[in-house]
Amino acid sequence: MSHIKETIRLGIPIMLGQLGIIVVGFADNIMVGHHSTQELAAASFVNNFFNLAFIFGMGFSYGLTPVIGNLFSRKEYGKIGAVLKNSLCINLIVGILLSFCMLILLLNLDMLNQPRELYPYIIPYYILQLFSVIFAMLFNSFKQFSDGTTDTLTPMWIMLSANILNICGNYILIYGNFGAPEMGLTGAGISTLCSRIFTFLIFCWLFLRSKHYRFYVKGFQNAKINRCSINQLVHLGFPIGFQMGVESASFSLSVIMIGWLGSIELAAYQIASVITTLGFMMYYGIGAAVTIRVSTYKGQGNYREIRKAALAGLRIVAVCMIGYIAFLLLFRSRIGYLFTSEEDVVNLVAIFCWFVMLYQCGDGLQIVFANALRGITDVKYMARAAFFCHICMALPIGYFCGFVLDWGAAGVWCGFPISLTTLGLLLCHRFFRLTKTVRDVG
Repeated sequence: MSHIKETIRLGIPIMLGQLGIIVVGFADNIMVGHHSTQELAAASFVNNFFNLAFIFGMGFSYGLTPVIGNLFSRKEYGKIGAVLKNSLCINLIVGILLSFCMLILLLNLDMLNQPRELYPYIIPYYILQLFSVIFAMLFNSFKQFSDGTTDTLTPMWIMLSANILNICGNYILIYGNFGAPEMGLTGAGISTLCSRIFTFLIFCWLFLRSKHYRFYVKGFQNAKINRCSINQLVHLGFPIGFQMGVESASFSLSVIMIGWLGSIELAAYQIASVITTLGFMMYYGIGAAVTIRVSTYKGQGNYREIRKAALAGLRIVAVCMIGYIAFLLLFRSRIGYLFTSEEDVVNLVAIFCWFVMLYQCGDGLQIVFANALRGITDVKYMARAAFFCHICMALPIGYFCGFVLDWGAAGVWCGFPISLTTLGLLLCHRFFRLTKTVRDVG
């Protein structure tokens, strides 16, 4: 019971911060969808590709958490500040590289064969998202540092404040309220960029001025950027980023197939994608708490408590999963109306929700044990398993069902329940095999 209480204490602020992101996603899509269905379809295309970049970047930064957790368990506060400095450096570099990759995609937009009528909405919104990648990566360093020191409240309040700023900006700029120009989807992009800049700047200010961080600031100021620390962060962060990135890629590449079917299907896919991230982010809030708990016990060499911490996280996620499935069962036929009044889009969203419900067990399972493996710094296996399940299973199954069997947009979703469940079972088996041997897998 103590494990469950402590996991909830750490996980609830992370979950609330993640849910704040979902609320903003809901608000963005509701406001944009009621402005025009074409803009909602354009947002679907852009967001699904940038989700790939943002989720890879978030996963890469997760490599910092077990390092900080181990140092924090030994009260080596100066070293924590030094690692943070190196993390900001490498995350800045990764942010620049991700921005460059996304720029190349924009320059080759015609190759993706998307509806031409969406281009006037896609291009300006895409460029605004492009500028926000670096700020998101820098904020990730601060967030993972704070989480690793068991301070999950500060990132939560910063994220919730930024979300309020984003929603207010949307209301003003999308519709042209309070004398502002009516900018539609472009206004949503400006608001998102401003909120991401805000999260980074406010965390910088808090880190340098708050007494709470004074022990870490000294180590931060005295530290030098060094290859050993950078290599450690890359060694841990890249497999995690890859694992999360290929999952996002399976959804992002599926949106290309959905785009072949038309704007109605693309708009419905965007709504369903926002809905499914509600469950994903809840589970990941608890999963992040599992990483913090597991990495602390890893620093102490206590493998019995490592397994208990992971199982406590699984029980909490199971409760969240049951509640989320019940929510979808009750509202799946009506939830689409929050975003648009077009009946065809709403009906297609209701169909997509069945597939979302089918993969919740697998999604919850793979999130808990991916984070548990991250806590014991076993990250390479889960990257390989994720590639197999998401790229070699989900996409071919989706293409086969959607276009060979001619099941259309619903068929494209068929691969996800199979791939996520398979991945969850593989990671669960890996975790219990490693912790049973009671050896250091770092």
